[in-house]
Amino acid sequence: MKLWGGRFAKEADRAMERFNASIAFDKRLYRQDIEGSIAHTSMLAKCGIISEQDGRVIIEGLKNILNDIESGQLKISEDIEDIHTFIEQQLTDRIGDAGRRLHTARSRNDQVALDMRMYMKEAIRGIQRSLLSLMQIITDKAQDHIDAIMPGYTHMQRAQPVTLGHHLMAYFQMLKRDYERLDDCYKRTDVMPLGSGALATSTYPIDREYVAQQLGFGAVSENSMDAVSDRDFAIEFCCCAAMIGMHLSRFCEELVLWSSVEFNFIEMDDAFSTGSSIMPQKKNPDVAELIRGKTGRLYGDLMTLLTVMKGLPLAYNKDMQEDKEAVFDAVDTLAISIPIFSAMLDTASFHEDVMLKAAQGGFTNATDAADYLVKKGMPFRQAHEVIGRLVVYCLDNGKDLSDLSLEEYRGFSDLFDEDVMQAISLDTCVQNRKVYGGPARQSLSVAIEHAKAFIRQHQNSDN
Repeated sequence: MKLWGGRFAKEADRAMERFNASIAFDKRLYRQDIEGSIAHTSMLAKCGIISEQDGRVIIEGLKNILNDIESGQLKISEDIEDIHTFIEQQLTDRIGDAGRRLHTARSRNDQVALDMRMYMKEAIRGIQRSLLSLMQIITDKAQDHIDAIMPGYTHMQRAQPVTLGHHLMAYFQMLKRDYERLDDCYKRTDVMPLGSGALATSTYPIDREYVAQQLGFGAVSENSMDAVSDRDFAIEFCCCAAMIGMHLSRFCEELVLWSSVEFNFIEMDDAFSTGSSIMPQKKNPDVAELIRGKTGRLYGDLMTLLTVMKGLPLAYNKDMQEDKEAVFDAVDTLAISIPIFSAMLDTASFHEDVMLKAAQGGFTNATDAADYLVKKGMPFRQAHEVIGRLVVYCLDNGKDLSDLSLEEYRGFSDLFDEDVMQAISLDTCVQNRKVYGGPARQSLSVAIEHAKAFIRQHQNSDN
């Protein structure tokens, strides 16, 4: 059965039917489609567009179809064009003519827009829950390593001493923005399009606000042509997904580097590592590498939707059927990547002693040595030059700033005194950076408390 067969005098070519069909991927929308149809039927009966008796029979039939699909008694056939046709055909086969009244005052255009928005609302909240779990792990790890000194990097060169806790909380901030972006995306997804019809609403006296209330939508679309042809919410979600992927990929890149022998900052748990088929000594961070690679899929999903939509006139066009696979892939990729990343990070072991030793090399306290001279009265630009020459001296003599004698220091400036060693100790370098947002325990503790409050707030709101 085709919902549009009356106009046509001959059957569609089999190859065309396969090319046109979407059932292979839109079958995952069965629940949203049925729930949307139940709300639509309830509204039709309420408004007197169909009889209350037909409404009850249709709703009971739809509920039975849903139960049969979810229990496994009913298999969704891929020989039918789409999930909407499959469910309507099942309904008509079961209850007869009453089932043919279901599609009154509705088009597949606004029906699929409704299904996608319902699906996306659930998907967004699910991903946010996964993000909160990961953010909790990061916060706990940061608390555990609040005083663990490590080198901070710019240009992948050792720059200044920070703490592992501070470094980890940088990723918390990235994920927090991701969470908030999804909140914004949810607001624009939470708009009910049903009642827009094919593009110009309906001549029936329908009650769109009632349907929106039944389905838990916060708003009703205000332009029917836009409602059926809008996929901004899907594009926005894929943009959010791509950014989440990008942040996870950045984190994974560091974890891959840190797990190398050259860094040895971290060791992945055996449960989240793999070996080599030829080299028996290998322990590979494949989870991190795979997540890093899957970010490319998320970028591709975003580019797919942007490209599909870029030249479409109003209103609905069949091109828009391509939205589903990209959205589903983005959802599925995040649904597997975030939890496995969380488990990998939660079980990883950090080598604080190795990180400290790395921070002790590379002159990470050079800025603090310059600041020491500034506090003694020297202009910063001059102090920068003095410490630069001091670093060259150390390199030429195989020494570090902490290895120099007071006499060597005074060879570069008479302002150096016995307190210089305390001033450039790594602990001093870190703990003196008490500025809000800095790595000192005092500042980092505040950041961690704010993070915990954010997690609690949004866990409670989700419940």
